[in-house]
This record gives sequence, structure tokens and C-alpha cells, in this order.
Amino acid sequence: MPMKHLSEMQHAFEQLIGDEEKGSLHPSEIAYLLKKIRHEDKHEFFIMLREVPQDYLGDVLLELPEKIKDEAIEFLSSQELAQAVESLESDDATDLVQDIDDVDEGKSEEVIAHLDEEDREEIDKLRRYDEDQAGAWMQIELFDATLDESVQNSINRLKTLKEADELENIYQVFIINDQHRLIATVALEDLILFDFSKTYRELLDTREFRSVEASTDIEEVASIFEQFDLSVLPVVDWQGRLVGRITSDDIYDVIEDRATDQIYNLAGVDDDVEQEDKAFGVAKKRGVWLGINMVAAVLASFVISMFESTLSAFIPLAILMPIVASMGGNAGLQALTVMVRRIALGEIDFSNAREAILREISVVLINGIIFALIIGVVAGLWFDSYVLSLVIGFSMIINLFIAGFVGAVVPLIMKRLQIDPAVGSSVMLTMTTDIIGFFTFLGLASIFLV
Repeated sequence: MPMKHLSEMQHAFEQLIGDEEKGSLHPSEIAYLLKKIRHEDKHEFFIMLREVPQDYLGDVLLELPEKIKDEAIEFLSSQELAQAVESLESDDATDLVQDIDDVDEGKSEEVIAHLDEEDREEIDKLRRYDEDQAGAWMQIELFDATLDESVQNSINRLKTLKEADELENIYQVFIINDQHRLIATVALEDLILFDFSKTYRELLDTREFRSVEASTDIEEVASIFEQFDLSVLPVVDWQGRLVGRITSDDIYDVIEDRATDQIYNLAGVDDDVEQEDKAFGVAKKRGVWLGINMVAAVLASFVISMFESTLSAFIPLAILMPIVASMGGNAGLQALTVMVRRIALGEIDFSNAREAILREISVVLINGIIFALIIGVVAGLWFDSYVLSLVIGFSMIINLFIAGFVGAVVPLIMKRLQIDPAVGSSVMLTMTTDIIGFFTFLGLASIFLV
């Protein structure tokens, strides 16, 4: 990238920072420009990082790619990082502290020491949860009201909190009793219809609401958000006491991470490794699965070598052979992808697995019969051999059946073994369809053609 382009990015960055007073500044935009500058000039990146307004620094750091964020954490002082943490809501503050801890434990301790006691307590509370639990994703800042508080008083409190910039993205008021147990939720759009002079006890009838315990798996929480199209979900402890809330922006991250992991795992690629700049590290990780795939290819080649005399005697077999393996591989990958996705979404478990497997096998068999007829006719006309058309037709049906079965079953087996269903499934599928495809096609050809 020419230096002129770097100057343009610097100008755009300075102009963006200069627009802060106009209210148009957004952390993702700053992070985007910083990322572009970092790829061009690392030294200039650090200079620009110093110019980010302190109120935005925490959000900007969280928007940066992992490797660039780590560099920024190493560069910034513990005092600067502490100020960045203090500007964030509790859940994001905890995430940033954890990121700092992953880079430098000593600096993380220094950052925590710079925080006030309330912030330290909040972060410590959230860090007690496992990263896959709802409690680790919730924010403690929320808008609640007691039963005997008037609507007017609660609205006045909300106004004060908003003016002090202590609350963001408020969608609901959570109604609690004297034991701090959650008993109702009221959307703000419904709140304006209430008689402001009355208390919530006077106004509320029995209301159904959804909540999750802090120990709930975050994947289950994400499914609840997706199923009911929620913007926010209250989090309670095992006694039903309100402890926090999870907002949709955090769930978007969960869903995005889940989708990214599935895509990368299906291809045998590691998301963390892909962040590396050095090609050797990335190549090493990818090479593991390529090595496994090579072993599978060698096995497939060995199967072919078993029918060397058959191939020598009937050359058209070598021309048509890749078609059978290719069709099986693609059909199996379709079944595999659908199963992995449905497992991730919680649509399939071991109780309804049989129905899902039969569905995928039925689909590939229907396609197998249709395309077997097509390729059978094409092969018969091409090489003037109706026996060859039957051989390739039947071998394609058999291979697609096996492909559908393997594509549907392998993810479930890996799930049973508590292994990510996406990891390595495609390699196992390719190995199976290639070996079965070649063996079936050449085996039938040896019986009926040679």
C-alpha cells in the first residue's frame, strides 16, 4: 500500500476524532481505521492509538482484532488501560481485564489495582463464572424498581442515571420484591401508559416473563434470544434474585463466534491461529488436517491400485471414476453441513437423531437415483456400453447412500464423544466417500466389464 494511502488514512482518522463533539464518533469506525493503519505502519498505529479519546479507548480496544488488541495492550500503560476499563459497562470491562490478563498477568493486576473498589468488586464477581455461563456475559448495570415505588419516582431515577451516563441500552424496568427476587418485567414502551402517580404494586397484574440463571450455558441463552426475538434477558441466581441482564449485542457476538467456529472447523482451520501474521504458524496448523487428508488420499489411491488390471483393460473407467467420488463427496458435505448446523442450533439431539438421519439418507438417495440415471445415459451414449452405464449408475447410488449416512452420523458420533461435531468431520467424510466410491465403481466394473 503506497505511503499516500497511509496519509489519507491518517487524515481520515484525525477527522473522525475531530467529530467527537458532533456526536458522530463510533468505536467500530476508529478501530477499523486503526487496523488499516497498523497493517501499513506499526509505529504510526501506536501514535494514533494515543489520540483516541479516553472515553472511547475501551470500546475501541474490544473492537480490534485479537492480535492487534494484544499489541495495543502491551503498548499502553496500566493507568491508561485502567481508565479504559472504567469507561466500560461491567461485562465489557470484565472482557477487557481478561484480555489484559491473557497478555500480561502482572499488568492485569496493576490495572485492577488502579480501579475503584466498586469496579473491582463487579469485575471480580463476573470473573467467577465460567466463560460459557450466562453470568460471564451479563452486565450488572440495570434499571430495577421495587413494588412499592411509584412509576414517577422510578422514571426520575432513570433520567438521573442516564444523565450521569451510568446506564445504556435500557429496554425494560425489572420489578423486584423486598428479597430482591425478580417478579415482573415491564417494557419502557408499556411503562408510558401507566398512571405515573401509582406504585407498581397497584398497577401490576400477573405477568409472565423470561429469565435465565447465571449458571445457564450461553449457547442455551443465545437460542432463547433467537427463538423469542429478545432485546434483553434478565439473569437471576439460584434463588431467583436479580443479578444482571444480557443484551442482544452480546448475543450477536456469541452467534457470530459460533458460526465462525463451525465454518473454520469444517475446513480444519483454527480461528486463533488465523490471527497470526507469520505464515509458518498458520501453515503448521492447517498442515495437520492436510496431512490427515493426504493419508486418506493415499488409502483411496491404494484402493485404485487394487484394480490396476481393470483400469488397463477398460480405459473409460479412468475417465468416469472421478465423477462417482466427486458426487458422493458433495452430497455427503451437504448432509454434514446441515447436521452440524442443526446440532449447533439445538434442533437435533439423540432423541430425534434417527428421524434426522433417515431424512438426510432419503434426500441423497433421491438425488442419487436421479443423477445415476443421467450419468448412466451419458456414459452409455459416450462409450456405447449399456453395461458401463449400469455400473456407474449403481455405484453412484451406493456411494451417495454411504455419503449421506456418514454425513449425518459422524457429527452425532462426535457429539456423543463430546467433540465439536464440525472438527475433522469433512476429512472423515472425504476419506469414506473416496474409498467407497472407487471400490464400488471399480469392483462392479471388474465383475461385469472385464
